[in-house]
Amino acid sequence: MCGEALNPRKWRFTWEAQSHHPTLKLLLFNPAARPVDQCGDLRVRSDPARSAVAVSFTAGSGRDVSLLVPVPRVLIDGDSPASFRALEDHIEVKLALLLPVDHPVMSSLHAALGLSDDGGGALLLPDAPKPLSTDSDLEKLSSKGSVDFYCRSCSAKLTRSPISCFLDSPSINWQEVADNWFGACCCSFGVISEKLVSRYARSYAPSRGRCLLTSRAVIICKDDLMNCEFPEVERNQSCEYQPLLATEDGDQSKVLMHTGSDHATEPTHVCEGKLKSMHLNDENLLECEAVGADVDGSILYCESPGLDLTRNETSVNGCCLHTSHSLSSEHEGHARDASKDMCRQLPPSQRYFLNGFLGDVFMAKSHNISTAIEWVEFSCPQCSALLGSYPCADSCAPLDNGVRFYKCCVSTDMPSKGPDDLFKDYTLERMFSNQILESAKDDLSFRTVVRDMKTKSPVLQIVLLNPNCWLSTGYCFDMDNPPESTTKLILQPVIKVLFNDCRDNTLLSSKTSEEWVRTHSADEVFMLMHQMEALIAHLVSAKDIFPPSMVSFEGLTLSLVQR
Repeated sequence: MCGEALNPRKWRFTWEAQSHHPTLKLLLFNPAARPVDQCGDLRVRSDPARSAVAVSFTAGSGRDVSLLVPVPRVLIDGDSPASFRALEDHIEVKLALLLPVDHPVMSSLHAALGLSDDGGGALLLPDAPKPLSTDSDLEKLSSKGSVDFYCRSCSAKLTRSPISCFLDSPSINWQEVADNWFGACCCSFGVISEKLVSRYARSYAPSRGRCLLTSRAVIICKDDLMNCEFPEVERNQSCEYQPLLATEDGDQSKVLMHTGSDHATEPTHVCEGKLKSMHLNDENLLECEAVGADVDGSILYCESPGLDLTRNETSVNGCCLHTSHSLSSEHEGHARDASKDMCRQLPPSQRYFLNGFLGDVFMAKSHNISTAIEWVEFSCPQCSALLGSYPCADSCAPLDNGVRFYKCCVSTDMPSKGPDDLFKDYTLERMFSNQILESAKDDLSFRTVVRDMKTKSPVLQIVLLNPNCWLSTGYCFDMDNPPESTTKLILQPVIKVLFNDCRDNTLLSSKTSEEWVRTHSADEVFMLMHQMEALIAHLVSAKDIFPPSMVSFEGLTLSLVQR
C-alpha cells in the first residue's frame, strides 16, 4: 500500500441515510487503496467523546491505519452493533438509528438542544438549507417596502431605483384550472370570460416600477434597469410557414406574422384547412383564405386558440347541451365579433401569455415553447455573468418589456447570500431539483431529457433514483493526531440521480438518445445553454463523493443534486 493510502487525511467519507429508514451508512474510499485486498483486520468502534467513529485496519505492509470520521447530527442506537465490510474500492459501515433522520422528533430535538441549522461552529459542509418556500417571497419583498436588485456574482446594482410594487405573476398554465370559463354553453361564462381574461392579461403586463414574481424568477421592466441597452423594435413585417413544435390537436402548420403594428395579431396563428392566401385588412387583422376550413365562408381570422369562440361548443361530447340542435348563427356571429374585438384590444405579447408561451422559461415544457419566440440570455452589464433571459420576436428587444432574473443569479441586498438577502437560499441546483420533483409528482415521470432552448437538441439525460436522500461528505482525520474538536456534521437533503451528457455523443449516440426518450416516455424540458453547462459541471463534480464502483450504471453516471 502506497503512502497516500496510509495517510488518513487522503481517505474520503460519505454518510448516507434514506428517508423513513433508521439506518446510517458510511462509505470510506481512497483512490490509492484496494480495501478488499489491503485492509485486513477491519475494526469499527464508536467514539462519543469526540462525536466520531473510529475505523482501523492493518495495511498490506503490516502498518496499522486509524481513521477518525465525524458523525452527523443523528441518534445512533448504541445497543446495536455496527456492521462493516471491505469491498473492492471502499469500506462500508452501517449504523442503526433510533429514529430516521427526517423524523419530526429529530427537528424538535435539534431545536431543544440548540443544534438548529443556524447554530455556531465551523462545519465541514454548509448548514443544511431550509426548504425553498417560494410562496413567501411576495410577502417578504413587500414587507421590505422597496428593494433593489444586484448581480450575485459581482454585486453590481441592476435597478435604477428601488422597486416597491410586487405581484405574483400568473401561471402560464392558468387555462388548465379555468376550463369551465370558456365556450358558449351553460357550463361557461362565454364572452364575459374572454373580457375578464383580457383585462387580467393586461393588468399583469410588465411595467415600470412593478416587479412580477414566479417561483423561480422575478420579472422586471427593462425601463427599470440601469446600464442596459436594448435594440429598438424593428418596424417590418413578413409572413412565412413554420412547423409547429408541439400541438395537442395534431395541427401540422401555422402562419407566422411578424409586424410592427401596435394592433397586429400575435406572430403565431393556427389555421384550419389549407391556406390559399393571407393579407392584412383595414384593422390590421390577419385574414387567411383557406380551403376546407370548418367555418362559413373562406375567410378565417387567425386568432389565439384560447380566444377562439367560433366553435359550436354544444357539439362537443360531454357538454351539458350536447343535443341535436346548435347555437343560432346570430349567436355565433356575436361570439366571433367579440373574439375579434378582444384580439384588437390585446397587444401581441399579452396574447402570447394567454397561449402559455411567456413565463420565466427556467425549465419550459414543449407546450410552452413557440418557434415564433426566441429567448435571449441576459447577462450582467458589468461582469457578463448570466442573470436571466427575455423573449423576443421581430428583434432583440424584449417582447413584453420584461426581463426574467433568476433568483439564483440575483440578490435583494448586499452582501450576496447575506442575512438580508431574500434569495440567499436559491441555487441553480435546488431550483432544478425542485422542478424535477414537481414533474415526477405531476407527470409520474422519473426520466427527463433537457434540451437546448435554441437548437432543441438533447443536452442532458436525467433519471431520478431517490428523491429523499440525505448525505454528508468530507475527509477523515488522523486518530493519533485529531483536531481539538470535531463538530457534528449536518446531513444535506439531496436527490440521487443518474445523468448522461449528450454533448459528448456522436451522431449515432444522439439518435440513441432520441430513441431513449421515446422508449421511456421521458419528460422533455428546455433550458438555456449556460444554465445546462453549469448544471452538468455540478453533476460531474458531485459524482466524486461516491466510490468509483458505484458511479457507472448502464452508460449513466450516479450523482446528486441538492434539494
